[in-house]
Amino acid sequence: MLEDTEISIDKKRARESFDRAVETYDAHAALQRMVVDNMIDSLDIIRVAPKTILDIGAGTGYCARSLERLFPRAQTILLDLSPSMLAYASSKDNRWRKRQRYLCADAESLPIADGTIDFVFSSLTFQWCNDLDKLFAECRRILKPEGLLLFSSLGPDTLRELRGAWAAVDQSPHINQFIDMHDVGDAMIRAGFASPVLECDMTTVNYDDVFGVMRDLRGIGAVNALSGRRRGLSTPRTIKRMSAHYEAHRRDGKLPATYEIVYGHAWCPDPGSRAQDGSTVATFPFADIRKRK
Repeated sequence: MLEDTEISIDKKRARESFDRAVETYDAHAALQRMVVDNMIDSLDIIRVAPKTILDIGAGTGYCARSLERLFPRAQTILLDLSPSMLAYASSKDNRWRKRQRYLCADAESLPIADGTIDFVFSSLTFQWCNDLDKLFAECRRILKPEGLLLFSSLGPDTLRELRGAWAAVDQSPHINQFIDMHDVGDAMIRAGFASPVLECDMTTVNYDDVFGVMRDLRGIGAVNALSGRRRGLSTPRTIKRMSAHYEAHRRDGKLPATYEIVYGHAWCPDPGSRAQDGSTVATFPFADIRKRK
């Protein structure tokens, strides 16, 4: 839970940013597609045969289309905070008999009945939530017994180069405060999930300059939506100073942008199952799951 109001997410600002990014999102979302593909691949190991799927943070619909190919008989609900993203995703489905439904809502307050979903899928959305306990409680509430939660999020090392460059010139927050994998696991346990597994994968995206990093972030709508952000644009002088600090990370002619991808899954237990404690959370590098395939 983000208790500091300075680093909490301004949901109105986030929604407006994603609304504006609807036409540019897919062109800048190579990392986001890679993460979804990794999650889809993991379903070769995590066996599930859902009749109802909830895709939280559905965006332009890439996740839902991937899930539909894997589970063609399932009904998929695409949920997103951005109405423009949902409208765009819906425009890509021109079939007469659709098995997809669209729902504009906040992941921390799901307008879905208890125990009605077989599979909750969410890729790179949970980092936009302020209250992990509430988020996981909602996911647990709507899942059927033995239902699956599969998600990805971002860990604290994400965009560490950009965060450090901004911190060197400006004390205002510019980058989200991403939550440690172990705190995510604790929140899953508190929500009552069974057999939680968390994996971590460090990924680097290389750029020619810092403006390429910012163009990709802006292109997917991932702008500064922190409540404590400084209002107004940074001056050209401040941006130039920030860019100079980022240059310290240049290697082999490229500037790196680090992403700490956290993958997690857990099951909704049968009624009466023994509650688990933190010792039952399994954590390991994401590369290990690939080695076992």
